[in-house]
Amino acid sequence: MTEKTLLHMPGIITVLNTPFTDDDSIDIDGLRNHVSYALDAGVAGFLVPAMAAEVGKLSAMERETMVRTVLETVGGRVPVIGGASAPTAEERLNTAWELIELGCDGILVSIPYETEVQYAKDVQAIADQRPPFLMLQDWDATGSGVPVPLIARLFDEVESFRCLKVEVVNAGVKYSALLEATKGRLHVSGGWAVMQMVEALDRGVHAFMPTGLHEVYARIFAWYQVGRRDDARALFSRLLPVLAFSNQHLDISIHFFKRLLHRQGIYATDRARPPILPFDAHHERVADELIKHAMRLMRECAKA
Repeated sequence: MTEKTLLHMPGIITVLNTPFTDDDSIDIDGLRNHVSYALDAGVAGFLVPAMAAEVGKLSAMERETMVRTVLETVGGRVPVIGGASAPTAEERLNTAWELIELGCDGILVSIPYETEVQYAKDVQAIADQRPPFLMLQDWDATGSGVPVPLIARLFDEVESFRCLKVEVVNAGVKYSALLEATKGRLHVSGGWAVMQMVEALDRGVHAFMPTGLHEVYARIFAWYQVGRRDDARALFSRLLPVLAFSNQHLDISIHFFKRLLHRQGIYATDRARPPILPFDAHHERVADELIKHAMRLMRECAKA
């Protein structure tokens, strides 16, 4: 997949939650349903598995099953990015190789940043596995993540590194700095349920990586692309109560979106694997109110 093709992969890249059955197995039918539904809603690609998939609680076989299922269901219609993040460098390398062998269109990996030398070495090690393209996850819940000059240098030096998922505290400024440093050629995606979506679009971000509400996100993106910024902003404003609730914590987001997908009839259960933050009766009451609101938005966007 060429740099030009990647920069023409704009839109919504769905980070799939893992559906479980009542006996705690992966719900393969539910996963297929979700992929088909997301494709119909107009998403531009998929990332599987990642943090929203409770990836740390999945066995190696379950990870492979998820990826195989998504690849088979997608059938080449959009890119599938395999999530290769893992606790150790050796595990990341092994997982990346396995995902490439399965046929993923690209690989995403989150690499802890300690020093420039260490980070560059770890990135090159993944690139040496020869993925079709490499997406780095710039994740930092308390700071600004990997330095922009280092990212720009790696973009120039590592042929397969073409994409970056940004999830840092001051994401807006970093979006602009990254795009300026790479002359707009680095494919930049926003994560964290895209709380800054309209601002990010103004800054030139190429794609966004939420876990649900596909019709709504796709509509916001489409309207913005054809010059309907005010309409896009107004629709995004209607989505903000959902994001304010679900973005309290990754675990709350997992609970909420699984509950939504279950209510839509896509997942057989809303089960999440422990350990996970509790979702008590007060959470459930607010979530159910917001799910009604979200489903109204999705119906409106599906008709638009």
